[in-house]
Amino acid sequence: MTDQERLTDLLLTEKKLSTNYDLFASECVNTQLRDTFIQILTAGHGIQSELYQDAQSRGWYKTCPAEANKVTEAYQKFSAVQQ
Repeated sequence: MTDQERLTDLLLTEKKLSTNYDLFASECVNTQLRDTFIQILTAGHGIQSELYQDAQSRGWYKTCPAEANKVTEAYQKFSAVQQ
């Protein structure tokens, strides 16, 4: 397994874990347990960010900047929904 494959696997694993912890926290009745899930979720987001930045710095995770008009369009769409 290459370093790129390992990093991609770690990133995908963290994404899945975050999805699960978010679900667990939203359905948890016990306040202390819910808070623990939220703490774990927050830590997981930090790990995801580090993994993403590492992959991006190596050229393994490329993103294209959004066009300004698309950003404005999305902002207007979701601003209208909030009101």
